[in-house]
Amino acid sequence: MPGTRSGVAWSNLKGAAQDIVDSGNPPTKPQVPVTQAITTPLQNNINRKLNGFLSLRTPLIGGSGTAQTKPQNVSSVGNAGEGTAKDSANKSISMTDMYLDSNDPSENVGQIHFSLEYDFQNTTLILKVLQGKELPAKDLSGTSDPYVRVTLLPDKKHRLETKIKRRTLNPRWNETFYFEGFPIQKLQSRVLHLHVFDYDRFSRDDSIGEVFLPLCQVDFAGKQSFWKALKPPAKDKCGELLSSLCYHPSNSILTLTLIKARNLKAKDINGKSDPYVKVWLQFGDKRVEKRKTPIFTCTLNPVFNESFSFNVPWEKIRECSLDVMVMDFDNIGRNELIGRILLAGKNGSGASETKHWQDMISKPRQTVVQWHRLKPE
Repeated sequence: MPGTRSGVAWSNLKGAAQDIVDSGNPPTKPQVPVTQAITTPLQNNINRKLNGFLSLRTPLIGGSGTAQTKPQNVSSVGNAGEGTAKDSANKSISMTDMYLDSNDPSENVGQIHFSLEYDFQNTTLILKVLQGKELPAKDLSGTSDPYVRVTLLPDKKHRLETKIKRRTLNPRWNETFYFEGFPIQKLQSRVLHLHVFDYDRFSRDDSIGEVFLPLCQVDFAGKQSFWKALKPPAKDKCGELLSSLCYHPSNSILTLTLIKARNLKAKDINGKSDPYVKVWLQFGDKRVEKRKTPIFTCTLNPVFNESFSFNVPWEKIRECSLDVMVMDFDNIGRNELIGRILLAGKNGSGASETKHWQDMISKPRQTVVQWHRLKPE
């Protein structure tokens, strides 16, 4: 009611006047809060660029996630990560916080030089991977065979890679990649991930170091050049696997039962994984027989309840081993290793794995159950 508001206002005014008299200070003008839009230089630059294009045409959005043909040393991705286009502003902020660079890496693993440019007319991000500097030696020759894997997080399905540069710690790649169909607003919710690997012909490629650059931090008004210190990849916990071993000397049957896993490392953008287990029976360094479990979708705590039996003579039971790999299934690209263990009597992947094998031998015909921590390599 008007009368009520007037009475309250008069009461407040009297109280304020009395406070002034008591304090002896002259009255000051009341501060009226003013709401004002705040824009950064980056936003101003982007807005100026967008005014000429958004009024003319709808930004192009490519329909596929496959690489298109470009001139030599050029690669592209059309609308990579369309399935994650619904990211909200809150998600982009949390991703930025997650991947912010540290200016004080714990270990010096070299640097990488690259440039970024945005084509507003064609809604395309242009990345040039230029060179690496002072990379660590991963080979016995005192050199490495480095290459760079490129992704735009949170999309991990679409990967691009540079060519391998042989026997060098200061590689020059000079390769260009095009990420097409990315309106600037969508691009700013992405994080550029550059991961440098050392190619290994006979085993898994070794990780050298990586860089995360939130694209909301980049001024796309012009071409930007970056030198970034590589960070050693984080060695996170991979989870645990519950398994049992049983050996029957009478019929030479070794049985491995994969019961369940817990707290597996998430490999997909939904915070889950699609785990399955791959098992190799080995004699020395020679792989003899392979088995696999079914794939379990969208879970970090799968229950496998899968048993595999192998024919192993008693005289060879101490020489053999089981390489147990928990994998993440990927529809596009290669399946990723979540973690692994090596069950063996002599050179297991840890004391727990060796003890499990020895307990199996010392207790024939008995099922020995044990939890194991998965290792990243």
